[in-house]
Amino acid sequence: MSAGYAVLDRRSVVAVTGDDRKAFLQGLVSNDMLRVTPDHAAYALFLTPQGKFLHDFTIVESGAVESGAVESGVDSAAALLLDPETDRRADLLRRLKMYKLRSKIALEDRAEALRVVVAFGEGALSALGLPAEPGTARPFGGGIAFTDPRLPALGARLFLPADGIAELDAAGLVRRDAAEYDRLRLSLGVPDGTGELIPEKSIPLENRMDALNAISWDKGCYMGQELTARTKYRALIKKKLFPAAIDGPTPEPGTLVTLDGKDAGEIRSAREGSALVLLRLEEVQRAAANGLSFQAGPATLTPQEPGWDITTKG
Repeated sequence: MSAGYAVLDRRSVVAVTGDDRKAFLQGLVSNDMLRVTPDHAAYALFLTPQGKFLHDFTIVESGAVESGAVESGVDSAAALLLDPETDRRADLLRRLKMYKLRSKIALEDRAEALRVVVAFGEGALSALGLPAEPGTARPFGGGIAFTDPRLPALGARLFLPADGIAELDAAGLVRRDAAEYDRLRLSLGVPDGTGELIPEKSIPLENRMDALNAISWDKGCYMGQELTARTKYRALIKKKLFPAAIDGPTPEPGTLVTLDGKDAGEIRSAREGSALVLLRLEEVQRAAANGLSFQAGPATLTPQEPGWDITTKG
């Protein structure tokens, strides 16, 4: 696929400004905010105290951006920019505000000022002057561009003002539909928000979030940290998310997946021959040992271990 870009309307930008912005998020989200700079972005999760998924987002630091802070009296010359799901950003802002207390921060909705854009396909990173190094960031188009901190094969993410999008055309990228980006993402086996993750239910390690650079294991405490660490170190994972090829009609999300007539998991999302499937690991092993096929209704599924997940390799 040649290099292209798509506006990702399902994601919107919010900002955390003020002197305590990094310390504030450091105690709440799963990744290390001390590593987030104007030159380096991260991917992180906001979890329940029980370590279940609530929100996911990329985070990068910006310099001065026109501010519409919801609280006055806070210096917003620099900001941590996050891209939660558009229809759930109010929920994230509400939850963050609950923990503000005396922290010198302000919370802003910047959906009107900045758009979330993805650039993907062969040559997309080089067209933006970015290396294939997760999280590397640079200014672009009056905003910021960064190599996807989850997986460079996904390309780049950009937070841009509306007039900055024209610079993508000038860089030789072709405008595409966001569905093309989703087909790439599904083929790689990368989950994205509530398209595949269920709030207050999904477990990060079942969905390979550790392999997607969402979790810092040495940063100290954050919301849900204790149970997330326990899940890792006690090897409690019994299911995992797999990319799968579909032979037959595309199953609906939530469709039961069976192996030899036995419940083996469920479809989380699917599009045009590719699916993300949460499967019981014992059933994956049984299928491999006995040459059995997974079924989702009339469709046959062929799951693959994603090559980027080094946590599964000995």
